[in-house]
Amino acid sequence: MSFIFPLLLLLLLIPLFMGTRRQKRQMQEMQQMQDSLRIGDEVMTTAGLHAVVSDLQETTVDLRIAPGVVTRWERMVIRERLNVEDEIDLDEIDIDGFDDADGERG
Repeated sequence: MSFIFPLLLLLLLIPLFMGTRRQKRQMQEMQQMQDSLRIGDEVMTTAGLHAVVSDLQETTVDLRIAPGVVTRWERMVIRERLNVEDEIDLDEIDIDGFDDADGERG
């Protein structure tokens, strides 16, 4: 009977320990990604904003969100670097049956 309590305690602590390790590893990967940012990288912030890195400082990053519009953010809000291949080309999207290339209904 005295063996059950330590075993139960161990069973509760193992998932807690494993979760902490996973979270620490994810934080390290995020920090490495933020440290490796370069001007011209396409990124997404924790708020879901898609932008292009236009300047880098030690703790902040300037993001171009539209032509002529640059905003300054803390580096830690950069959630991921986006791959250009994964981006959707908005010029090729057929909206409401119109082909954007020639302006005629497709």
